[in-house]
Amino acid sequence: MRTVRAALHELDEERLVRLVAKGDRAAFEELYRRTSPWMAVRLRRRCADEQIVAEVMQETYLAVWRAASAFAGAAAGGTAVGWLWTIAARRLVDAFRRRAHHAEPPPAAAPQPVAPAEEEALAAIVGGDVGDALRRLTPELRQVLQAMVLDGLSVRETAVLLGLPEGTVKTRARRARIAMRRALV
Repeated sequence: MRTVRAALHELDEERLVRLVAKGDRAAFEELYRRTSPWMAVRLRRRCADEQIVAEVMQETYLAVWRAASAFAGAAAGGTAVGWLWTIAARRLVDAFRRRAHHAEPPPAAAPQPVAPAEEEALAAIVGGDVGDALRRLTPELRQVLQAMVLDGLSVRETAVLLGLPEGTVKTRARRARIAMRRALV
């Protein structure tokens, strides 16, 4: 058993997802062990409600277990970590929408500077000139663009998430898009 765990420890996340697609429970446990702390931190930056974060984590890893065979991987220009975050971000949006439909939106986490690990994941998801231009944006503009474009949140959801008026979100999104266009010309 110890040699199996040691062997799994040496595999990258993409290979772990491939093993999970084959029903390998030990690979799933290793993937969870590696990615869940990072995932929880990133979700907490976007939502201060621990109950929602826990639900999103559970739904995300359940989706990973069920849909690991759908992961296209490096062949499609993606990474396993990026794929996991895409699932989690969509689940978080769904949770925001459910909450907004039934009651008040969840309390938003205070905006925080982007952590180096998040920068690495962002670089893996958005590379090249676009990634460079995105990283050169001011933190305020980058947060809005990340929430709306990368995480797929609406203006209202982004406003709730960042604790900003909707008009400010719209203005920052416009300024970010203009800056991106200029940087990419």
